[in-house]
Amino acid sequence: MTINLDWANLLKPNKATALMLAKREVGVLVHDAVLLEGINFTLPEIQTLLDGITVGGHKLADQQVATNQADAWRRIFAMVENERFEVSEKIACEVHSLAGKEEALAWGTFRSGMVTIAGTNYLPPEAGTLSQAYQVLISELRSIMDIYDRAIHVFLSMARNQFFFDVNKRMGRFMMNGVLLSAGYPVINLPAKRQLEFNELMIGFYESGDEHHMNQFMRSCVDARLEKIMC
Repeated sequence: MTINLDWANLLKPNKATALMLAKREVGVLVHDAVLLEGINFTLPEIQTLLDGITVGGHKLADQQVATNQADAWRRIFAMVENERFEVSEKIACEVHSLAGKEEALAWGTFRSGMVTIAGTNYLPPEAGTLSQAYQVLISELRSIMDIYDRAIHVFLSMARNQFFFDVNKRMGRFMMNGVLLSAGYPVINLPAKRQLEFNELMIGFYESGDEHHMNQFMRSCVDARLEKIMC
């Protein structure tokens, strides 16, 4: 599953710098995430929400989604700073308790029933096997040496297994970026302008389980400006 190395692998790991950059961009991270969910906030509106001010003209439920994203990011930052972050069921559920609050059917716990994925005939694992599936994910990471391969594998595995009733792709990206930040690498943001390409590639990935094309796509989302900062 290893992809040819690109410039992103030349970045010099620095946890303090990676965290600083992510914190500065949290408004952009939240903005892209909510746009990907079909919620049309402007970036200034998101920044206003993050300042704790309600924005008029938007559903409260949509504002909840945005503030959930910000709260989850803050928890990830705190976990990384305190060296608490790990790819575990416990940590995933803790982050989901914020990311999925009042949005998912249940939040902070793995799903208890079956789910489907729109646009594909692929069926995620049965609820009773999810803890075992997560342990398989953890075991697989031990043999993945490249940090980007490892982080992206976390995202894709969480998306394909659908551990939660909802917020699975967002959760996969949170955990992916927790892996990167913990190792001192900058986060991968998925730009909303690339949604069509992302959706098309994800459908193929759900069907086949082959990570190659999605791995390349996610690597291409690394902000090239970081090359000057962290190389």
